[in-house]
Amino acid sequence: MLKRAVIFANGELADQEAARTVIQADDLLIAVDGGVKHCRALGLRPHALIGDLDSVSPDDVAALEATGTRLLRYPARKNETDLELALDYAIAQNATDILILGGLGGHWDQTLANLLLPFRAPSGGSGDPPRAWPGIRLRDGNQEIIALRGPAAIHIGGGPGDIVSLIPIGGDAHGVRTAGLEYPLYDETLTFGATRGISNVLAESQATVSFVGGFLICVIIRQNTTANLGM
Repeated sequence: MLKRAVIFANGELADQEAARTVIQADDLLIAVDGGVKHCRALGLRPHALIGDLDSVSPDDVAALEATGTRLLRYPARKNETDLELALDYAIAQNATDILILGGLGGHWDQTLANLLLPFRAPSGGSGDPPRAWPGIRLRDGNQEIIALRGPAAIHIGGGPGDIVSLIPIGGDAHGVRTAGLEYPLYDETLTFGATRGISNVLAESQATVSFVGGFLICVIIRQNTTANLGM
């Protein structure tokens, strides 16, 4: 069965009400260290709490464990960030879609690392077969980021006037096609470091984006914060 994981990172979550609307009853909820504060603000109990737990009080840790939250505690000195460990855990739980809330913030180093995490190769234990890399999104309020690994195709729902930006990363993105956007692309290349794909606009209630190779960050800025974005 397809499973979505929602990861609450320890960054900023500017629009809690918008976050509340996207939570579904069968989501796997994962708190990343101090990101548990977002769960608390939304009245949610995470299924798992991951990290070195230096941003969570011992009383809060004990209370979560007593109510059934799984604790995955790691040392402070490690090679991965807590969010990277949370992504690995979500994938190990067979999540095929991952939504990150609170993944952006004032620390630019953490923000850049979080944006790039979805593009790394999936990890696995020794002898384990390679895992499929799930769809990964970051969201806060009216803005959403989707990490795309080609070949890929997505449907974007929203309203006319919503902004859609396509940003190649790690190299050029090839064979890019779009429909339903004000400035269409027809089997074209978006060059890494150039800004051609910035600030396109939805011309209809739905658009499609596809490409055959490379990596894209798709950023959507919606006028309606309750709009759903298809993948």
